[in-house]
Amino acid sequence: MSIGNGRAVVVTGASTGIGAACAVHLDRLGFLVFAGVRKIQDGTALQQQGTGLIPILLDVTDGALIQQAHALVAERVGSNGVHGLVNNAGIAVVGPLEGVPISDLRKQLEINVIGQIAVTQAFLPLIRTARGRIVNMGSIAGRGALPLMGPYSASKFALEAMTDALRLELQQWGIHVSIVEPGAIATPIWEKSGKDAAALEIAMPTHMRSLYATLVAAVRTVVGEASARAIATDAVSHAVEHALTASRPKTRYLVGTDAKLRAVMIKLLPDRLSDAVLTWALKLPR
Repeated sequence: MSIGNGRAVVVTGASTGIGAACAVHLDRLGFLVFAGVRKIQDGTALQQQGTGLIPILLDVTDGALIQQAHALVAERVGSNGVHGLVNNAGIAVVGPLEGVPISDLRKQLEINVIGQIAVTQAFLPLIRTARGRIVNMGSIAGRGALPLMGPYSASKFALEAMTDALRLELQQWGIHVSIVEPGAIATPIWEKSGKDAAALEIAMPTHMRSLYATLVAAVRTVVGEASARAIATDAVSHAVEHALTASRPKTRYLVGTDAKLRAVMIKLLPDRLSDAVLTWALKLPR
């Protein structure tokens, strides 16, 4: 008997990166995986990896597509319900908070926070039927913010709060809620965020680019080094597997040595000392 045993799991943001890796991994464990993608060709690419997963068009900011995806899944699973929802869809908006366009900040929160809640609301009745589980894809950035990562960190801090609230609200139905907190993971988000950050920098007024030039250069160097050390998505997939299958899943899953070290630092160091350490380590201007 397979671990998944044909139980249904919905994974959002499954086109690439962590979402795609989780969808494929869970499919190979024997789950019936509904992989949320924004383009049909992304779903086709997933199926070509030898999987039996079912691609579904799902944009977490589009209410009509969310309901359409829900209807498709509900028809397929019937009275069995949904065993797991992996809220993975997300983007990373980076840049100094003084210079981030408000429209970009709204997009960050709309996708990474509001969209997660919208999908959760839609699928909770099916999850309740199966006495299933919810796994939110957070980040170590949701425990401690770094310069230029304010918008992204704000969204992941919010996801931590959402997870805590849901865990207590849904325990009466035996629904476990966990959050996975990766550090640097090798995915396309590094390249995309870098391009977006460069575009934002170009769009900033000249005087503001000048104000933050030293900070941006310092952080860009550190990010480049971190991306070179990024670990494979397998580590995240195994954390999600544990959250969906363990008899007593963890409430939080730190993934990666860098995430674990950062978590210890956040927990033990006073804010001023933590700021001083980060300023030294990142070579930040002061």
